[in-house]
Amino acid sequence: MSARHFLSLMDCTPQELHALIRRGIELKELRERGVLFEPLKNRILGMIFEKASTRTRLSFEAGMIQLGGQAIFLSPRDTQLGRGEPLSDTAIVMSRMLDAVMIRTYSHSTLTEFAAHSSVPVINGLSDDLHPCQVLADMMTYQEHRGSIAGKTVAWVGDGNNMCNTYIEAAIQFDFQLKVACPDGFCPSARLLELAGDRVQITRDPVEAVRGAQLVSTDVWASMGQEEEAENRLKRFRPYQVSPALLDQAASDVVFMHCLPAHRGEEISEDLLDDPRSIAWDQAENRLHAQKALLEFLVEPALRA
Repeated sequence: MSARHFLSLMDCTPQELHALIRRGIELKELRERGVLFEPLKNRILGMIFEKASTRTRLSFEAGMIQLGGQAIFLSPRDTQLGRGEPLSDTAIVMSRMLDAVMIRTYSHSTLTEFAAHSSVPVINGLSDDLHPCQVLADMMTYQEHRGSIAGKTVAWVGDGNNMCNTYIEAAIQFDFQLKVACPDGFCPSARLLELAGDRVQITRDPVEAVRGAQLVSTDVWASMGQEEEAENRLKRFRPYQVSPALLDQAASDVVFMHCLPAHRGEEISEDLLDDPRSIAWDQAENRLHAQKALLEFLVEPALRA
């Protein structure tokens, strides 16, 4: 049986994504009740990090431990990847020793090439194109706080980056409307916009984007690898700061999310994470539980095959 990978939200059916969210909530409840549940005992996750991380490393490593398995941290400087070994060769060898591989990288092609040569599941822990694990946790968090997101309106304010791209995929898979407010020249993927059709609207006006929205989300203005652009981006994105006053223009039951780390005083006002409408801390925690559901889903079928 060929391995099942998770490089994009589009790699699952809507039914599977909803099942993952339900399972994430169940696993969270088990953890809160102190129930020991170890379906991945003696299984090993390899974690390749080309980009720095706090939440991704903690959530995957702690998640594997809680499920009874183990995780191994690898960076290019610790492996032959940093000395020119072909990615395909690394994938073949690692998949003979591990039960799954999570990769946090720059180029999305790194993930697709690795997955093409891997006999075990490969998970996208973040690429420059997409961040599916984060948005899976976001959808779980909204479900916990407000119920189904189907038919709701979501606003993305800021850069049309990997998170924004993944929100477009989520709009398709979870059946909601997405309004994106971004400066000219910083739009999300044209391919994904075409795929989403009229589910996604682009505007230059943040107020227009958040009006009537039940969920407002944003991200930093300069992601890893864009440090040289930071000064220019600060100028271009200044009108796109999310503040309590901007949230006041949204629906009365709006919630705010940020994938973190946040730059207070830039993409968000200094006080926004303390606003009662912010659920960013629950969102961060849910990376752990959503990814445990994902690991169980990907690795357990391989064990039974």
